[in-house]
Amino acid sequence: MDVVHCYLDGNADGVEFCPHDSYQHVLAASTYTLQEGDQPSRSGSISLFSVDAETPCFELSRRVETAGIFDIKWNPVGGNLGPLLAQADAEGYLRIHRLQSSSGGGEVLTLEEMSGQKVSSSMCLSLDWNPSATSITVGLSDGSVSILSLVESQLEVQEEWKAHDFELWTTSFDTHQSHLVYTGSDDCKFCCWDLREGPSKLAFQNTKAHKMGVCSIAKSPSDANTLLTGSYDENLRIWDVRSVSKPVTETSICLGGGVWKIKHHPCVPGLVLAACMHNGFAIIKIKGHEAEIVETYSKHESLAYGADWHKGEPVFDGKKRSSLVATCSFYDKLLRLWMPESDMAI
Repeated sequence: MDVVHCYLDGNADGVEFCPHDSYQHVLAASTYTLQEGDQPSRSGSISLFSVDAETPCFELSRRVETAGIFDIKWNPVGGNLGPLLAQADAEGYLRIHRLQSSSGGGEVLTLEEMSGQKVSSSMCLSLDWNPSATSITVGLSDGSVSILSLVESQLEVQEEWKAHDFELWTTSFDTHQSHLVYTGSDDCKFCCWDLREGPSKLAFQNTKAHKMGVCSIAKSPSDANTLLTGSYDENLRIWDVRSVSKPVTETSICLGGGVWKIKHHPCVPGLVLAACMHNGFAIIKIKGHEAEIVETYSKHESLAYGADWHKGEPVFDGKKRSSLVATCSFYDKLLRLWMPESDMAI
C-alpha cells in the first residue's frame, strides 16, 4: 500500500532508518549526481525526514550538501556515542555525521560532521560498521578495502589492501565474528578476510558462484551460520558460512534484476527486503534452505537502489502485522514510503 512520496534534489541511491530508540522516526536519504562536461563534478546530499509510522506521513527536516554519496549507514545500537551516520563518497572520503535534535516549537533535527578522513584517491563505494561501532570497513573503486578505527570521535586508517581486481561494490563485517570482513566486487569474486592475521589474510575466496559482479552482502542477524549475497546476475544466494574456509551455497532465487541492496527485517527472522535495480523491489521469505518471493513493489520507474525497513515493531492494522518500508530510485530522484500487503507474521 502506497503511503507517501517525494522527489529528492539529486539522483537517489540510499535510504536508512535510524535504529536508535529515540530516533527511530528519522529517515536519511542520500543522493549522487554526476555533472558531466570538461570538468565533471560529483555532488550529493543527505536529507533527513521525520517519519510518523502510524499516520503514516513524513516531513523534510534537514538537508546537507555533500560530495556525491555511494553509501550511508547508521552506527549500530550500543555504546555511548548516540546516533552517527557514516558516508562513503566520490571524493574518497569517509565522513561521520552526528545526529542531534532540539525541541521548542517542534523537533529540529541537525546533522553535523564529526569526523572526516581521506581514505584514497579512488572513490569510496561502500561501508559497514563493526557491531561495537569502533571500526568501519570501506570498499574502494580500485578494488581495495580499508579498515578505519573510530576512537574519541576521530577516524584513522588502520589497514588497507588490494582485495579485488575491479570496483569493490560491497563490504560487510560479520555481525557474529567481528574479526571477519566480507567483500564483493565487479570481478565476480566473493571473499572473506580475517583481520586477526594481517591485513590481507584471505579466509576464503569464491570465484565460481556469481556469474556477474557481487554488489550486496548481508549476514543474517538471527542465524550466525547464514549469509546472503546479491549479484548483477539477478540472483539472491543463501550461504552456509559455518565453515569459514569453505562456505556452501545452499540455494539461490532469481529476483529479475541486479540485487543491489539486501535488508533483513529488524524483528521478523528470515524476512528480507531487496532492491532489484531494473525490476523494482522484492520481499523474500527465507526458511532453512528455501526462499520464496512473497511480494514485489514496482511503483518506481528508474533503477531501484535504496531500501530499508522502519526499525520499530510491526504495526497491527486490525487484519495483519505490517512494517513501513522506504525505497528510492536513481534517475527519477523518487523516495517512497509504503506498507507491504503481506502479513509480517508469515
